[in-house]
Amino acid sequence: MRTTGEASAGNSDLTMDDVKNLIKKKDEIEEQIKAYYDVLEDQGVGVAGPLVDAEGYPRADVNLYQIRSARHNISCLQNDHKAIMAEIEEALHKLHAQEKAKREKDESEAREEAQQATQPPPFARVDTVTQGSPACGAGLRVGDELTEFGSVNSENFQNLQNIASVVQHSEGKPLRVMVIRGGQRVHMTLTPQRWSGRGLLGCNIVPIPR
Repeated sequence: MRTTGEASAGNSDLTMDDVKNLIKKKDEIEEQIKAYYDVLEDQGVGVAGPLVDAEGYPRADVNLYQIRSARHNISCLQNDHKAIMAEIEEALHKLHAQEKAKREKDESEAREEAQQATQPPPFARVDTVTQGSPACGAGLRVGDELTEFGSVNSENFQNLQNIASVVQHSEGKPLRVMVIRGGQRVHMTLTPQRWSGRGLLGCNIVPIPR
């Protein structure tokens, strides 16, 4: 049987079957304890009944070895029972935590899928960004895929001249830029302006074939 500690050591998730196995082990321990209590009841001494007579001699009317063995086994099994109960509680807590984490992960993935389903497809990609340029300062990175560049978006983009026209008419004016980076939408503000390098952006943009 795989216990909680073994499941953790194996770096595998705990399952309801693991918990059921622990409960089965607990039931078996309880049955063993009951059997030893029955032995003591049959002897008529119980757990704490005296094993010596009034004169202090070992009683001759009972099986002393059987009684001592039963009492010792009950004590050991009660410790085992306490340990297995703690293990069951820990396992249930872990199982609950796993289910909560899985539910939160599923909800997060569902939200991401819904977001990706609604976001427009990219129309262009950034393939170079020069250090110290306006594009670099705005946070553009190589590999960013454009879904919005000022007034240009996935629906009205025809060619790179659309972007060039927006840049020429927006010198010194902040443009809203939306890109997809690593599957996530990233928003930034880019202001076309003169700098030490060529052009007003300092990056190279290429269209994405549709």
